[in-house]
Amino acid sequence: MEIYEYGNKAASTVLIQPVDDHDLSVIENEVRLIGEKSEVDFLLKAVMVDNWNNDLSPWQAPAVFGSEGFGGRAEKTLGSIKELCSDSSKRYYIGGYSLAGLFALWAVYQTDIFLGAAAASPSVWFPGFTEYLKTHEPKCEAIYLSLGDREEKAKNPTMAKVGDCIREDIEVIKAQGVRCALEWNSGNHFKDPDIRTAKAFSWLING
Repeated sequence: MEIYEYGNKAASTVLIQPVDDHDLSVIENEVRLIGEKSEVDFLLKAVMVDNWNNDLSPWQAPAVFGSEGFGGRAEKTLGSIKELCSDSSKRYYIGGYSLAGLFALWAVYQTDIFLGAAAASPSVWFPGFTEYLKTHEPKCEAIYLSLGDREEKAKNPTMAKVGDCIREDIEVIKAQGVRCALEWNSGNHFKDPDIRTAKAFSWLING
């Protein structure tokens, strides 16, 4: 698992983000935007994921697009990420885009090591995920969700459920007593992932 670090290594606020090659191609702009949107000093640790569908999915599920299904290895990935959060003097937040956003949201229902989750355009259409949220309790202080206003217009019928799912999810999270927000951005799922993720992390660390 390769780790790329951005920002101040001595900062007491640490942002953890699972990434792929596309995320890395825009991560420096994301880091710049977080710095512009917040006065909080931070270190961002970008964790390169080996297999996106397998390593970030909380349980196994059939393919939704293409032929590759979901392997359900999120628990193993979370175990590796928790090893990056061993300094008890620091504040840790987890976040990500798309399936990494879903992973971040799932992670704060697993462990109290993170103060918050930044779930930008998360794949909350994932089978069974809303029901999972309803039957578990978050272990963090804050959760940020966002979605593009054209994402629920996707041609794929499963992914088109994302709007209904995220509206239901935010109500579930509100009822669980966690500070939370749902922000709607313009565009489809592939528009401005760096900007959306920067907004998510900034909201968290600004309190």
